[in-house]
Amino acid sequence: MDTVSTQGQLLRWKFAIFAIFFASGLSIATWAARVPAIKVALGIDNLQVGLLLLGSGVGSLIGLSSASFLIARLGTRRAMPTTIVTFALGLVVIGIGTDVAHAYPLVMAGLFLFGLGNGATDVMMNVEGAAIENHTGKTLLPMFHGLFSLGTVAGASLGALAIRLDFSVAAHASIMAAVICVAAVLAYTNVPRSAVEAPEATGRSTWRDRLALTLEAWKDPRTYGIGLVLLGMSFAEGGANDWLALAMVEDHGTTEALGALGLATFSVSMTVVRLFGGPLVDRFGRVAILRVLALSATTGMVLFILAPSVELVFVAAVLWGAGVSLGFPLGMSAAADDPARAAARVSAVATIGYVAFLCGPPLLGLISEHIGLLNTLYILVALAIISGLASPAARESKPTAKPTSVE
Repeated sequence: MDTVSTQGQLLRWKFAIFAIFFASGLSIATWAARVPAIKVALGIDNLQVGLLLLGSGVGSLIGLSSASFLIARLGTRRAMPTTIVTFALGLVVIGIGTDVAHAYPLVMAGLFLFGLGNGATDVMMNVEGAAIENHTGKTLLPMFHGLFSLGTVAGASLGALAIRLDFSVAAHASIMAAVICVAAVLAYTNVPRSAVEAPEATGRSTWRDRLALTLEAWKDPRTYGIGLVLLGMSFAEGGANDWLALAMVEDHGTTEALGALGLATFSVSMTVVRLFGGPLVDRFGRVAILRVLALSATTGMVLFILAPSVELVFVAAVLWGAGVSLGFPLGMSAAADDPARAAARVSAVATIGYVAFLCGPPLLGLISEHIGLLNTLYILVALAIISGLASPAARESKPTAKPTSVE
């Protein structure tokens, strides 16, 4: 098994995972920024947009559930390039379905591939990020997720630029897909074989035993406590990614470009807190930080719903983005507190978080057809409050064993 024995190897490993987080965020914001254009091009309503998102959610569920099998069978170093190319291909198909074929089913197929690849990749990159965090002994997952947020900032900003330059969805999506594929190359060339994929690291001899260890995490009550933290924050984050721009255009009367800029503002706020929030967590602890941020998210979403001016909508986006910033990374850190069980618990908790992140927004679309999009966002407010109340589950705990590998 390869080991990370030099600083150079560690830096390359970090760089590769940073790039993968960035690519995932880039892909999601690329899709989100073009939702209004796709809606117009296909002549569909919010219900049909919600069904498109449901197709992505179904793909994500399959990707999430298959990630543990892929990790156990192939290891993240070999599996991630395939899953990254899968969601990049999904973007291309979405673009072709929108502008070339003008076919709703083809866009649905693209979103299925998009969800399938992203779902599996999301679990793998969080497992790798947790392994790096355990190896270095530092709170790094917020920074990794900061790169995801930076990817969404770049994606939303490039989306606004593409709209301004009158790029078609197909051209825009294809360019972004090519950029994303670079991350697949970095994953294969710089991610080491690690404890994540090495059966001998846990005393297990076969990949089936590794799968059994993964399933054991679902018997731990703490998994579900951390899952509630992620549920609320992931719902609120995913809801913003998929519906914030559209809500600004249709309910607050902004232009399509301003809607994309609003999404970029949300993403910038989230990115800043993720990049610089680690020291605050080390000083005040996960629980205190999660409670404060739940309050920020709640305030931001209520303000977004009720804001009487565009200026206040942007203020709301800042509070909303800051509030949801650390829910997912700190949940991952909490799941990885015990290095001996980190991979299994991170996979389980990531599944809960990404089910909310990717499958929640389609449900919001279905509900919005009956009560309106802004009123539907009150569901996110309630879930953010629940997340704050569940934050003690993420309290720091002592590991039962030390990792047996330097990875």
